[in-house]
Amino acid sequence: MRFSRLVAACAASVVVLGGLVACAPPEKEDSGEQTQSGVSAREATSAEDFGGLDGLIEAAKREGELNVIALPPDWANYGEIIKAFSDKYGIKVNSAQPDAASQDEINAANQQRGKSSAPDVFDLGQSVALANTDMFAPYQVSVWDDIPAAYKDPDGKWVNDYGGYMSIGFDSAKVPAVTLVDDLLKPEFRGKVALNGDPTQAGAAFSGVLMVALSQGGSADDIAPGVEFFRKLREAGNFLPVDPTPATIESGQTPVVIDWNYLNAAETKKLPSWQVFVPSDYPVAGYYYQAINKDAPHPAAARLWQEFLFSDEGQNLYAAGGVRPVRADNMLADGKLDPAVAASIPVVDGPVTVPSPEQTQKATQYLSEHWAQAIG
Repeated sequence: MRFSRLVAACAASVVVLGGLVACAPPEKEDSGEQTQSGVSAREATSAEDFGGLDGLIEAAKREGELNVIALPPDWANYGEIIKAFSDKYGIKVNSAQPDAASQDEINAANQQRGKSSAPDVFDLGQSVALANTDMFAPYQVSVWDDIPAAYKDPDGKWVNDYGGYMSIGFDSAKVPAVTLVDDLLKPEFRGKVALNGDPTQAGAAFSGVLMVALSQGGSADDIAPGVEFFRKLREAGNFLPVDPTPATIESGQTPVVIDWNYLNAAETKKLPSWQVFVPSDYPVAGYYYQAINKDAPHPAAARLWQEFLFSDEGQNLYAAGGVRPVRADNMLADGKLDPAVAASIPVVDGPVTVPSPEQTQKATQYLSEHWAQAIG
């Protein structure tokens, strides 16, 4: 999930608020087994169609597998989440291309349609998610009413699952401390500044350019100053055209990384000299979009995966990864958020920029026309 994801409109004073898979032989089209309500598993819109959660669990266990894509183990604690789901239900999780981008997920679903290797579920950035809602199966998890309306499609086609803030991570043993975005133009940062992905395809990169745009006088309606800054960064020789990963950070190949705070924060546990700067004057926040592939080869397992992610257990596992789960506020009020991880959830006081779908669409169009030229 070195990739793209973003948020539904909503700015709050405290906002706590991802490739091709291996080929497989074509298989006979199947709409899934019949549920207790008489609809196929692929058409089920809630656990009630299976006679309740126990019925859904039984159907998912009969399928026995789940295909996920673009979920690296170090992103939002997905390594532990996948393990916990598999251990709890005895379902094998096939994780394809963990470092893929959001658009790669959609491409894989289209190219693998009708095959057992197609992704069952998606975890996407806003721009990619909202451009592909016709590929999603409507489904409302058991805790649907506990999820704020701003963070879900009313028909259940998608639901925001977790979010965070854009940040700059840097190796203090290799570069001076970063206290302003403009610091990145200094000679000490020559050949050292990396962005997580291509902003025309990846949510992390998109939000990174937006954060930079805000620092240069731009806005969610005007991302041009951010693109111009990266042009200057490239001309100064400071922009490093390498997609950062934990390996590139720990090897010293990418000593400065513009990425989500929870990914940069994870590196502080492995690299003592790694520090994280979240600009308080122009914070950018974003949620990712969770959805079910309407052509999922394992439709019951896909729905059980959603139930797990939005359950108290799944939301606490997200929080343990340093992200803000979408149900965090309600869980905190109900005493269901693990106190041990609640303190690690990022909070920024004051206004936070969260682009609306319309702003994201406009910015994405601008990037598609100007980004490649800016970075040469």
